[in-house]
Amino acid sequence: MTTQVEVFKHQEDFLFSEAKHTGLIGGYGSGKSFAGVLKTCLKKIEYNQIPVAYYLPTYGLIKDIAFPKFAEQLTRFGIQYTINRTDKDITTPFGMIYLRSMDNPESIVGYEVGYSLIDETDILPTDKMTDVFAKIIARNRLKLPNGDINKTDVVGTPEGFKWAYRFFVKDKSPDRVIINGKTKDNTTLPSEYMKTLQDVYSPEQLDAYLDGKFVNLTSGTVYRSFNRFENHTDREADDRDVLHIGMDFNVTNMHATIIVSQAGTNHVVDEVVKAYDTFEMCGIIRERYPNNQIVVYPDAAGGSRKTSGKSDHDILKQHGFKLRVGAKNPFVRDRVNAVNSAFMNGTLFINTSRCPTLTEALENQAYNANGEPDKTTGYDHINESLGYFVTGVTVQRKVKASFSY
Repeated sequence: MTTQVEVFKHQEDFLFSEAKHTGLIGGYGSGKSFAGVLKTCLKKIEYNQIPVAYYLPTYGLIKDIAFPKFAEQLTRFGIQYTINRTDKDITTPFGMIYLRSMDNPESIVGYEVGYSLIDETDILPTDKMTDVFAKIIARNRLKLPNGDINKTDVVGTPEGFKWAYRFFVKDKSPDRVIINGKTKDNTTLPSEYMKTLQDVYSPEQLDAYLDGKFVNLTSGTVYRSFNRFENHTDREADDRDVLHIGMDFNVTNMHATIIVSQAGTNHVVDEVVKAYDTFEMCGIIRERYPNNQIVVYPDAAGGSRKTSGKSDHDILKQHGFKLRVGAKNPFVRDRVNAVNSAFMNGTLFINTSRCPTLTEALENQAYNANGEPDKTTGYDHINESLGYFVTGVTVQRKVKASFSY
């Protein structure tokens, strides 16, 4: 008997992904759990008599989500089943489906499966989920037919920069695929559903709970216009490029962003993090880019700070770098607005592969209780270096425009 199941595009991409780890990260009502249960059933049929496992954060969610959804899908396929509500497993003619809670990692022992699916990873604290995941993949080890590899997939809604962000984005690798699902993609939802969410959630929460984006949920994200996928570039520097470098001065903790301007857009192609002092910063830049013309947009305070009797600006000039700097730094709000506008207008892109520190900082820096960009996490330094460049370019354009006839 042939059974047809209509799915949305993001669900289809998830169902047919062959990656070792695929994550369907989406908004509320985007059909994540539906896709997770469906893929688990398909794997159960494909791996006939080889057990599979489905994980949720609590036994209460197994009762409320897993039991009814598996019953629905197995009935759809015409598969007879028996649910053991005490042992939390399902018996089918194709073998066992184990339903397991993640609230006690020590209980994930004593069985083996060929496929695993995890639902709602970000409900657990990140460290606990890391421990749970290690135990889950240790259970997922039965030999599969046709030389297939054991896969562990994930579905869920993002809750800030927690486990799913770290696993699929920050620590990304070729065997990990992330698929985004949006609430609006589910055309079967009631028309007023999204409006109801919009009435009660903050803009940051809507980014997470409607669009499945990783955002800071505890306070507003400073650079909320940045998206590591939409604002990514593969551009790298070559010897012919003029390199524009935003630079932030801090004792033993200097940061720089290296930018190439091309056809009206700016591409951040490299970064320097935690250089000891201005001399070391200059040495690193010249070692990486010995033949390029260098233009630096530094922290204005570097004109007065002294290193070995010379200001930081003097040291930059001594190394042959040109400087573009005003008498004082721009207001913080102007710098932040300029960077956000550049991302929004499609004039600023980041090579996220070569600039992991900048990428993480843009995604994570939040406002503090006083409404200022938080400086306690260390994300501010490299973000400021980028901001000095962006505002420096903006000022130059305004000056040139005022003298053009």
